Amino acid sequence: MIFDLGGVVFPSPLDMFRAYERAHGLPERFLSEVVLADPVDGAWSRLERGELTLVTFPAEFEAECRAAGGEVDATAIMHDIGNGFAPRQEMTKAIRRIRDHGLHTGALTNNWVADESSGNGASSPALDGLFDVVVESAVVGLRKPDPRIYEMVCKSLDVVPPEAVFLDDLGTNLKPARTMGMATIKVGDPGVALHELSTLLDLALD
Repeated sequence: MIFDLGGVVFPSPLDMFRAYERAHGLPERFLSEVVLADPVDGAWSRLERGELTLVTFPAEFEAECRAAGGEVDATAIMHDIGNGFAPRQEMTKAIRRIRDHGLHTGALTNNWVADESSGNGASSPALDGLFDVVVESAVVGLRKPDPRIYEMVCKSLDVVPPEAVFLDDLGTNLKPARTMGMATIKVGDPGVALHELSTLLDLALD
């Protein structure tokens, strides 16, 4: 079982984007559109590959937002995201139950190198004992949806893709996994996703 972190085990950073946009009078999805405008060499992508840090990222991202017509405080945005990283208890409980039944679990996350004031979830004490393997984009220098990072987590878990189930909240991240043969579950409502996973595994997760 392979789980995304933000948006699956933890709330999505996109929730914090929407809240920031509302609070500062920005168009809905403004921040997401800036991120998606350059999914390879944009500041957000470079942050998640470990090429920028939380010190060097703000100026780069603020410049991109300014070019798109909006003024933002990227340091405040990252602080808000860090404050929102409390794990979803239904997810952590389900993962522990999966492990109790002898199944291996992995985390596959696009993240950044966190400091004490901004979390990315991967180093959270709440995750202790949940995962056999954690593959972080900022550590390995690759990010979803690059197929190589999916191959990496499967290799680390000693499984081939058709033996794996992958849960993510973004369809663009599920597509490569599905193409490789993984069973995939898109997480919107965590309860619905866990019901789907329970059915797939024939295992009660509540």
